[in-house]
Amino acid sequence: HRHFLTAMGGLVAIPLILSEGLCLQHDLLTQSHLISTIFFVSGICTLLQVLFGVRLPIIQGGTFTFLTPTLAMLSLPSWKCPAWTQNATLVNASSPEFIQVWQTRMREVQGTIIVASCFQIFVGFSGLIGFLMRFIGPLTIAPTITLVALPLFESAGDMAGQHWGVAFMTIFFIVLFSQYLKDVAVPLPSYQRAEKCHFSPIYLFQIFPVLLGLSLSWLLCYVLTVASVLPAAPAAYGHLARTDTRGAVLAQAPWFRLPYPGQWGRPTVSLAGIFGMLAGVISSMLESVGDYYACARLCGAPSPPQHAISRGIGVEGIGCLLAGAWGTGSGTTSYSENVGALGITKVGSRVVIIAGACAMLLSGIFGKVGAMLASIPIPVIGGMFLVMFGVITAVGISNLQYTDMNSSRNIFIFGFSLFAGLTIPNWANKNSTLLETGIMQLDQVILVLLTTGMFVGGLLGFILDNTIPGTQEERGLLAWKQSHEGGMESSQLVSKVYDLPFGIGTKYCNVSWFHYLPACPKRLPCDNRMNELKAAGQKNSLKASLERNSETGDDTRI
Repeated sequence: HRHFLTAMGGLVAIPLILSEGLCLQHDLLTQSHLISTIFFVSGICTLLQVLFGVRLPIIQGGTFTFLTPTLAMLSLPSWKCPAWTQNATLVNASSPEFIQVWQTRMREVQGTIIVASCFQIFVGFSGLIGFLMRFIGPLTIAPTITLVALPLFESAGDMAGQHWGVAFMTIFFIVLFSQYLKDVAVPLPSYQRAEKCHFSPIYLFQIFPVLLGLSLSWLLCYVLTVASVLPAAPAAYGHLARTDTRGAVLAQAPWFRLPYPGQWGRPTVSLAGIFGMLAGVISSMLESVGDYYACARLCGAPSPPQHAISRGIGVEGIGCLLAGAWGTGSGTTSYSENVGALGITKVGSRVVIIAGACAMLLSGIFGKVGAMLASIPIPVIGGMFLVMFGVITAVGISNLQYTDMNSSRNIFIFGFSLFAGLTIPNWANKNSTLLETGIMQLDQVILVLLTTGMFVGGLLGFILDNTIPGTQEERGLLAWKQSHEGGMESSQLVSKVYDLPFGIGTKYCNVSWFHYLPACPKRLPCDNRMNELKAAGQKNSLKASLERNSETGDDTRI
């Protein structure tokens, strides 16, 4: 339940931001369907990851790393929304013309995600991820992750700006609960067989800061709406803070709706979208590898071996493929927020995550859940975005802790990569005609890549970090590797945590060529042979000791 609620903020945010690029800002019912779909697919992907992927208790869900290149693709002149879709009075959500407008764009996003996910599947199951990590360090990851959230400041500002008072109220509640009251325990009734009914201290504010903040702001907006404090005129400032402006979707949404692959039509593919989406795939993989190590450390599990990491990245690629087929508008990745929740709850159990995945599946089927989340007032969402995007930006910058930031080399690489990742996309958006080569497909590829800040900043950071002379310690590679290295855990413990379930590759489905696959354990034949040699060595040592005793006349019994 806690993991499900922790993931809820991100799963709601992605469809709402994406709706502007899909021309859906005035179609709340379709927005609710997108929210339900992303919940449903996230449940499927979580089950696949826990059972057959890296096998750590990590929630899978939509990722902002796919959102940036998607918005860049949808901002191309050929995909910009018609002017009439921006006017609520002209939009008829059930008309074939409007449905064609948004579904054409969604199918294009689906196709690019499906093709880009094939690259992630290859990198994961081929074991190539281990080779790539040799050249990717903190100075590449820091600007890449930072630029995932920074370009979204305009969307967050536009939403919060619909009523800054409500937005700041939401921010106040989230900051109050997550920072000031996080160590305050609330006594809540609970039941245990040994202690029967009793009160247990629960760190409620630390576990649910975003949910509590949204709920309180939402409730206050309802009170202000009923009291007619907020303006009723659609053109008046603060009108979108009213709860009745988006509440109609609750009555329109069906009680049950089962998302299915191809529900928006047959996916289409463009070269420009594929190249842009690859930047999101690479960023997602880098973030996930760090999440695997962090999750293992918080769970008390041994550090993930290379075959488990490769398998986890490959399964995430399959998850992105499913997300593209279902049409969530985003890929999937490991949720860093839920890794942090493990440290709070002290519960690192696969069963708990499987239960959370089932909750997401049920939420995706119950249409009223998505409708309820789509009805949140716009300024409340904007306040949440300001906090959420700020945290994502800080997570990217935090990777610099491994580097020597007293080094002018590192300061130059990070500063230049970050600033160029903001400047070049801004210039490219305003001067797209100067990038025309006469070949439409090439023009689109160049424009999407140059308007994707995370690609520009990440590429510059990668090139400069690997070409400008610097020691391993200065670049942060030594501290980076040490933070991800595990201790001398026994092979039995590693096998218990990371081997495939149902005896696949070990007991029931043991095939000799499995051990040659990068995503399968290779230690079983070697470990069995080592155990035989060890036993034989102990036997020979015992025999030699007895022979020596008999020769010397020593009557000591062993």
